[in-house]
Amino acid sequence: MNTRLYHHEIFAEHLTGPDHPERPDRMKAVAAALEAEAFQHLDRAEAPEAPLEAIYRCHPEEYVRRIATTIPGEGLTRLDNDTVVSPKSFSAALHAAGGAIAAVDDVVAKSAKNVFVAARPPGHHAERAIAMGFCLFNNAGVAARHAQTVHGLERVAIVDWDVHHGNGTQDIFWSDPSVLYASTHEMPLYPGTGARNETGAGNIVNAPLRAGDGGEEFRAAMRERILPELEAFEPDLVIVSAGFDAHWRDPLANINLTEADFDWATGQLLDVADRHAGGRLVSLLEGGYDLKGLAFSAAAHIKRLMTG
Repeated sequence: MNTRLYHHEIFAEHLTGPDHPERPDRMKAVAAALEAEAFQHLDRAEAPEAPLEAIYRCHPEEYVRRIATTIPGEGLTRLDNDTVVSPKSFSAALHAAGGAIAAVDDVVAKSAKNVFVAARPPGHHAERAIAMGFCLFNNAGVAARHAQTVHGLERVAIVDWDVHHGNGTQDIFWSDPSVLYASTHEMPLYPGTGARNETGAGNIVNAPLRAGDGGEEFRAAMRERILPELEAFEPDLVIVSAGFDAHWRDPLANINLTEADFDWATGQLLDVADRHAGGRLVSLLEGGYDLKGLAFSAAAHIKRLMTG
């Protein structure tokens, strides 16, 4: 079995305006990095569109309708100070969630050993009924609920190493012990959530980092806090909210990770998936706003998925 990559041309058509950090060039940077010879055997597929009923498992129907009706016929519309939509944004968001769903189907059916979904808009800031932080639908949440509802997987772990806390994922699964949400992130930083004492139903594990922290502190947070909780949880599926904005080059934060740190963390989660989940691991692109840092980090992550 090979590692599979889901992508779609629609992701470049989600326009956010000049100087917006979550921009179409992010997709171009990842695509260019994956033209290297090391990725010639990467199995590439087009992300399908998610059915609305899959979105409704995480977001109320009224919220989804509200997003759909906010999409402009032309130009840009701001949902808040950070979150911008354009004519193709709703379709892009459905394909981003659809790629996550297809990735779950693939690892359950063993048609791929693991999957990376290179999509935008990202998802982990989208709460049940609030779009924020560049996010419309919570892709990781939709994937987790699909795994449980369609495939009968009981315990799903979502590990989030984006530099910003995934308040949306935490909100959706706050009182649901069948889903473990574990996050490393810079704090204090947008969106202001993610303190260690935010524990939900015992299923929320936050390991905040401080501005200036680097690989040593990140790896310690993984080893001492997140990995032991994953081992105890014994997940049937591991989902990674793979943001690469904790890279030292990134302009939106102050954590100093390198590609080697993302490679190491990927290996750790592959080991957990092998021990408890039959190898089932799905990785979803979240943040990463320096194009070189994003490209280098995503390449290191995908290379480890292919070889790990």
